[in-house]
Amino acid sequence: MKLNKKILMDAIAILAIVLIAVVGYKLSPLLLPKADIVATIAPGCDLHRRACVARLPDGSRIELSISPQPIPMLEALQVEVRTIGLEPSKVEVDFAGVDMNMGYNRPELAPANGAGPGLFRGEAALPVCVTGKMAWAATVVVETGRSRIAAPFRFNSEPD
Repeated sequence: MKLNKKILMDAIAILAIVLIAVVGYKLSPLLLPKADIVATIAPGCDLHRRACVARLPDGSRIELSISPQPIPMLEALQVEVRTIGLEPSKVEVDFAGVDMNMGYNRPELAPANGAGPGLFRGEAALPVCVTGKMAWAATVVVETGRSRIAAPFRFNSEPD
């Protein structure tokens, strides 16, 4: 009787581990943006002052701008992404703390009506970091019919 109970408990434990692994695998794209192609950010990028450009090997580009400038925390931010040479089906911007997990913050941007193809807009906000200065990665994730492209822009923020 004891042997059967031990075997049953071991089987339940193994099943639980497999279930956790499968769920983690299925949910991982929500936590870490995966990409087929990673764009190169142009040198001198400063999102606090102007839009920044990421270039892809095929010559296409992704441009990110955030306003107001300089980028504040705990305020509504207007996020704009312009794609040149791409036909996106979906555009998101994943805001993540570089050195500290600040939670899930990935708004999906909507196509800008009347502004021509390739322009997407949306709103976001950065939470306050209790340590003061914070390094952020704003990864633009562009999905096309054939690939998923990531453009990782970096900037720092400080509390007012």
